Amino acid sequence: MAKTAEDCTTMADIRENIDRVDQALMALFEERWSFIRRAAEIKAGLGIPADVPVRVKEVRDNANRNAQAQGLDGDFYEGIWAQLIQHAIAYEKAQLGED
Repeated sequence: MAKTAEDCTTMADIRENIDRVDQALMALFEERWSFIRRAAEIKAGLGIPADVPVRVKEVRDNANRNAQAQGLDGDFYEGIWAQLIQHAIAYEKAQLGED
């Protein structure tokens, strides 16, 4: 059963809800990945390379700012986003034949 952290009274409650949030995050990552797949298709048609440094910086800055807005460590989450971005770029490079 979905609870807020404050409503959890046992470690079982905590673990159940962390697992629930993790599942929701994976669904969001899958949705995000659907846009990465589509971006590769669009980039192929427009001749845009996989790695666009200006956009990479913009996405990393957004992650940092969005994390801070939620009271989280911006640098930590920017680092996670850097990994997401590099994985997406590697996928796009393979799709675009840039390897």
